[in-house]
Amino acid sequence: MARTENLETLLPCSMLHLSMTPSRIIFVISVRSVFDSLDDIIRLMIQTIAIDGPAGSGKTVVGRELARRLGWWFLDTGVMYRAVTWLALEQGVSPDDASALGRLTKALQVRPVSKDGESVKVEGHPGSLIELGPELRQYRVDNNVSNVSRHSNVRRALVEQQRHYADAVVSGINGAQADDSGRGIVMIGRDIGTVVLPQAGLKVYLTASAEQRALRRWREMQKRGQDANVQTVQSEIEARDVIDSSRDDSPLRPAEDAWLLDTSSLAVSEAVEAILRQAEGR
Repeated sequence: MARTENLETLLPCSMLHLSMTPSRIIFVISVRSVFDSLDDIIRLMIQTIAIDGPAGSGKTVVGRELARRLGWWFLDTGVMYRAVTWLALEQGVSPDDASALGRLTKALQVRPVSKDGESVKVEGHPGSLIELGPELRQYRVDNNVSNVSRHSNVRRALVEQQRHYADAVVSGINGAQADDSGRGIVMIGRDIGTVVLPQAGLKVYLTASAEQRALRRWREMQKRGQDANVQTVQSEIEARDVIDSSRDDSPLRPAEDAWLLDTSSLAVSEAVEAILRQAEGR
């Protein structure tokens, strides 16, 4: 006969529920009671969260805050394509020259400088090593990054680096992690759930109205001192949507098992909480 008299010394009473039948005793343990918060549960169950979506949907601010909440690493893969775009423009390489862009990208190693992914280090270009931050948000980069990123040889080179980076973080060989709590990554982009991390523990696809996305991008540009008209920004975003969603290699689209979240009327904190609740149910 099963013995239960020592269970209370092993588990808090709030954790233990007993269902007895003539032939067996079933124990159901409440996971939530073991941990201090929902964040702790997600750290245990999931190590990779993929967030995709079009420009202005909130990927960067939501992804970065989500990673901060979980104590994870954050990688905005868009900054890698922006780094290649910036270098191409600096070196006079046309955004339409697939061969030259492919050679440039294959020669580079693009790595986040810190856990929050605000800036990147680029190795392999003339001059050996540079760090890029504000340069990645220049207006000329905004207007050319979709054309650069549509080339298959550029995407293949960067996808390989992105996968390697995620593997390094999750396996704990990144070198910057002090404990297991940091061994997770939130990665954002346009093909993370479909191509880069198709086995991610949670896939999220963010969307928002074109008007709202344009307004967000316009406000970002205003903060950076860039003068622009919101209607022009919206036209540029819509044109970029067409390029991103119609390219032959890794077009922008939700993964089949992605969870869709419209952020049009959500604050950053509300979007983060919604994703955390969705992650709990995985």
